Amino acid sequence: MHPDTLLVNAARPTKEVDAPVNEPVHLTSTYVGWEAGGQERRTYARMSNPSWDGPEELLAALEGVPDPKATPALLFSSGMAAISAALHLMPVGGRVIAPRHAYNGLTSLLQSLAASGRLTMEQVDIADTAAVTAALSAGGGDTILWLESPTNPMLEVADLPALAEAAHAAGALVVVDNTFATPLVQRPLEAGADVVVHSVTKYLAGHSDVVLGAVVTADPDLQAQMHTHRTLHGAIAGPMEAFLALRGMRTLALRLERSQANAAELARRADAARREGSLPLAAVVYPGLPEHPQHELAARQMTGGFGSVLTVEVAAPGDGPAGGPGAEEASVAAADAVVQALRLWVPATSLGGVESLVERRRRLAGEPETVPGGLLRLSCGIEHVEDLWDDLAQALRAAATGGRAHR
Repeated sequence: MHPDTLLVNAARPTKEVDAPVNEPVHLTSTYVGWEAGGQERRTYARMSNPSWDGPEELLAALEGVPDPKATPALLFSSGMAAISAALHLMPVGGRVIAPRHAYNGLTSLLQSLAASGRLTMEQVDIADTAAVTAALSAGGGDTILWLESPTNPMLEVADLPALAEAAHAAGALVVVDNTFATPLVQRPLEAGADVVVHSVTKYLAGHSDVVLGAVVTADPDLQAQMHTHRTLHGAIAGPMEAFLALRGMRTLALRLERSQANAAELARRADAARREGSLPLAAVVYPGLPEHPQHELAARQMTGGFGSVLTVEVAAPGDGPAGGPGAEEASVAAADAVVQALRLWVPATSLGGVESLVERRRRLAGEPETVPGGLLRLSCGIEHVEDLWDDLAQALRAAATGGRAHR
């Protein structure tokens, strides 16, 4: 089936008279069992819950796992718990090569693990395939190549097949965070990745009301290792959260179609306004724009669209894109003024919900200094594009003139 159809029809109860259409929520802590040695499929709810089965099998199918029932995805209590499980595939003392621009939760965790001696970390520009390949060749021992594509928040695009091939030639394991793209846009396993990580909180659940993570692999041994990690470390999904995630996934195709269309149109209009100087913008970044440095790669690799996130860098009043002395501070102030002037866009961290969110990323501790201070990350929702554009444009104009709209 086409993924759109799979999302709606898979993971349903058996079609029998009087059967429910939706899988019920299974609220239990234990299961009936009497076999010697406790060999039942479900012994205790920390190990298994029927509410996990549907979303785990559906996500594995969407990511292209050949046998989703035999090797389902694994739900975790959060995206960070899923990241931790994937990182623990590497023995103590191994090395992680990660993007210089990445989810700051990942970066903070890597720094913490490096400080404790659990691993060593190296950050690279993942859009520079030659540099990543050189880093893989330079190291020895156990290595994980961790990729985001597009990256958070700079939207750099990695050449997944080329990097997976280089990593495997160096004996490294490849993990790809596919949260931004979703399996409807790209399938990293088919590009050679060993493990895919998702923050289910974002596009998969899609309504800003669930905190969940997931890992996906087609390798039964890797899946078993991460299942054991989940069981022993206890970072399990709640049955209600799993139910809500599955319900959210039913509409993923429709939500993504609208949010990607909104992102593409907003990026086009914002870039045109930047070029003509009608709005105070120093840069507009979106993989779907022809000017994006990796646009051609994105067009080949992201076969289902270019994602629903774009970034704009707010220019300091009176300054051109290059800026000048004090331009960074002025750009930060201008970007904060834009956020304050917005009426429809919600100022909040996270992304992937039905509502459009905006955030100045450098306000967060841990964001690298290579992220411009005046950069706003825009997560496009499913509202009407004209309303989103009108609100963004009026906020940019208000910031440019020193005015402030009322929220």
